[in-house]
Amino acid sequence: MKNQKVQNRGFVVLGAILIQLALGAIYAWSVFTPSLKKEGWSSEETQWIFSVGLASFALSMIFAGKKLNKWGPRLLTWTGGVCLGLGYLLAGLWGSSSFWLLLLLLGVLGGLGIGLVYVVPIAVGMRWFPDKKGMITGLAVAGFGFGALLWVKLADSWGHLLETFGLSATLAIYGVTFAVMVIAGGFWMKFPPKEWRPKDFTELTPIAKKSVCAPEFTSSQMLRKPQFYLIFLTFAFSAGAGLMSIGLMKLYPMQALMEAGISETAASVISGTAMAVFFSLANGLGRIIWGVISDQLGRKLSIVLMTAIQGVTVLLFIYMAGNEYLLYLGASLIGFNYGGGFALFPAITADTFGAKSVGQNYPYVFLAYGAGGILGPILGGKMGDMNNFPLGFTILGIAVLASTLLILLVRPPRKNHRAASR
Repeated sequence: MKNQKVQNRGFVVLGAILIQLALGAIYAWSVFTPSLKKEGWSSEETQWIFSVGLASFALSMIFAGKKLNKWGPRLLTWTGGVCLGLGYLLAGLWGSSSFWLLLLLLGVLGGLGIGLVYVVPIAVGMRWFPDKKGMITGLAVAGFGFGALLWVKLADSWGHLLETFGLSATLAIYGVTFAVMVIAGGFWMKFPPKEWRPKDFTELTPIAKKSVCAPEFTSSQMLRKPQFYLIFLTFAFSAGAGLMSIGLMKLYPMQALMEAGISETAASVISGTAMAVFFSLANGLGRIIWGVISDQLGRKLSIVLMTAIQGVTVLLFIYMAGNEYLLYLGASLIGFNYGGGFALFPAITADTFGAKSVGQNYPYVFLAYGAGGILGPILGGKMGDMNNFPLGFTILGIAVLASTLLILLVRPPRKNHRAASR
């Protein structure tokens, strides 16, 4: 079945990017926080919406992984798209100024929609590109990173949606747009025929050949392996640092720049550019570039390099935030390495526990993202209310460096054939 006529796998990439652009909505949250703070919200309250969304996103992925084969990738995608769109639409219509309604509609329902869809392009893409897992995973999730740039800039300086229509209407417009994009991309979300292989499948690099031959583990088997917990903690610390940076990329640099003598208006523009342009572009590029690098160097070495660079950058960010050009550099490096995690951790999950099972196994690994989503933003929000943003970056910078040591301990797991045959 090597050369049978099937769907052009390029459409899978196109559909994945279209879907992930919409799912990147969650990263646009920082553009709404200044409007909410003007209505009297605390920094911690704005971060709770973000954190609950991330937790809902991560938890619902487990359900999605279990239903992926039963429902099929297309139906699962459409269901998630409707949930995401309704969350934003109803928030715009009913609850744009209510903490509890936004927590329910954007945090819980919106996060649920993202979680139902997120794993689909990854699992489908790996089936269509078994020889290039890092590259396809990077491409599949690149839209998630670039989505932040699109939605932030449309709400702000490109489309002026917040200024022209206000917060409520902007949320409603986004809800309809997200649903349409996810449903459209879902048309290409289907698995290739059983035993299908691309034409050049035999021409594999040593790294790719090793990953293709990885044994398959069920989720219950994976959860009994120490490798799972080492990967989980590494992802949690790395994600937590990046998510704290996302949540504070507007507030902290504004404060640091104003303390350095820059006007509030200029500080707002500079910090907004750092998040919406430099962080967001680097976030998207990091997913692709780290994925391609990992196909050559291997996933483990790539994660070691990524977390080491990220830990040092997060620690140094407290000295970079108050200078325009150093801020742009710091935002780019944090975004680049943070984005890389979304290509590397699905790929190392597939390499370690099997590519065919990644749709079921990766949601458990991705719970680390939910843990990081609670740890990072809430820590950052508390440090902000205490007027001590630098302490948050110091704590998580050290944690990311510690995760570099954890991933070094990961070895290929042995499969218990007796347990597997039960």
